[in-house]
Amino acid sequence: MATKTSSKKTTTTTYCAAVDLGATSGRVIVGAWSNNRLKLTVAHRFPNTFRTLNGNDYWEIGNLWHEVQDGLKKAAESLPRGKKLASVGVDTWGVDYVLLNETGRLVFPVHAYRDNRTQDSLRHLGNTRAALERVYAATGIPNVFYNTSLQLAEAINACPALADIASRCLFLPDYFNYLLCGTMANELTIASTSQLLDVHSAEWSRPALDYFRVPPTWLAKPVLAGTRLGAVKNMPALAGTKVIAVPGHDTACAYDAMPAAPDGADLFLSSGTWSLVGFESDTPVLGADALNARVANERIGDGRYRPLTNVIGMWLLERTMLDLGPGARPKTPEAWDKLIDDAARLPASKVLIDVTDPALANPPSMKAVIDGQLRKKKAAPPKNVKGYMRLICDSLARGHADAKAAFERMTGREFKRILIVGGGSRSPLLCQSTANAAGVPVVSFNIEGTAVGNIATQLIALRAVKDKATFRKHLSAHLEQKVYQPE
Repeated sequence: MATKTSSKKTTTTTYCAAVDLGATSGRVIVGAWSNNRLKLTVAHRFPNTFRTLNGNDYWEIGNLWHEVQDGLKKAAESLPRGKKLASVGVDTWGVDYVLLNETGRLVFPVHAYRDNRTQDSLRHLGNTRAALERVYAATGIPNVFYNTSLQLAEAINACPALADIASRCLFLPDYFNYLLCGTMANELTIASTSQLLDVHSAEWSRPALDYFRVPPTWLAKPVLAGTRLGAVKNMPALAGTKVIAVPGHDTACAYDAMPAAPDGADLFLSSGTWSLVGFESDTPVLGADALNARVANERIGDGRYRPLTNVIGMWLLERTMLDLGPGARPKTPEAWDKLIDDAARLPASKVLIDVTDPALANPPSMKAVIDGQLRKKKAAPPKNVKGYMRLICDSLARGHADAKAAFERMTGREFKRILIVGGGSRSPLLCQSTANAAGVPVVSFNIEGTAVGNIATQLIALRAVKDKATFRKHLSAHLEQKVYQPE
């Protein structure tokens, strides 16, 4: 008797873990890819902050590693019986680094990028126009206080013996990859935040290394995103799980997740602690205008360019809430929604703050700096937290619009939409204010942008997805979005 065979196809699900570390919080997210759809599950979420010690700011790197391990164990335990994580990828904020000796041991404390230790070097380079132009022409990165270049120059100047003690410099995602699998590698996107990478190649810039006195032996040629680094070690729950170098800079991951139009007419906005406004390009944006506009030619994981400008973001609101007292910051999502709604009902701000003011970077009191700006313009400071939220969103919107106009002027492009992801994408007030200021629609995606971009690279490396264009196509078919038309 003949037996019937089932024609039903077996669905294969690929599980990946995204370790996404931000300056104020971190999380480990599991991505399940099946039938060209991605489902995300948060396995672990935890706070992050730097600590001040004797006048300098440091990350609690040991605590971060503990949380990453804990999150990955939870991620593995959350899978269906018999299933394993195929891979893990790590992304973090930009520029920060660790210094290691030949055995992989830390030889210097891990400073936080908001530490004011770079101010002397920042001013010196800023006041030496010829050197500033040479460094920008070589690296495509403007002179900003948090640059790795300035941080390393200060460290070497303060502790000259470092040149002999340290043998490797890894950026934070590189370091966590090393802790996971034992491979030391510098990934391209995070390397491009340093002001040390050659803007015309995927090599380190010898003129920049020489100017900042950084030993070339500390840095290996960067690898492209998607490189397999090895298997996870010393974590039985992740035995056999591959460590993949995803775009190490969280902004590069967020950009990868956006389903952009193929014609290149979309401007990207990753809105969180910082507002990062930019676009994808085959060539860098250089020259005097770009230098004056502080255009950073960071890289995409495949080696192309992601010219962007850095507008200070919702950090303004976070720090202002600290000054307003413990009751100012909402405790629940519902309370946040109410605060945003209340702020949106207020009249648009007639006087805006200058979001390019360096004094806003990390002041002892954010409220005092904002109030000081307003008083110089003969305007009264807001009376409460909703007033500050309205003011900050309107001011950031003007910063976003100014960045769009500058890019259009420098490149000859016309950007027809702004695509926004990140925490700010969940604020109707910020989205609408940005649409109004920029004069183009703002498209907000209901998406964990950084984690999605992180996982996308893993899936491509695992050959579960053909390429980024294919991933974006599949993602956009099932993505919630809201369009804010300019009023």
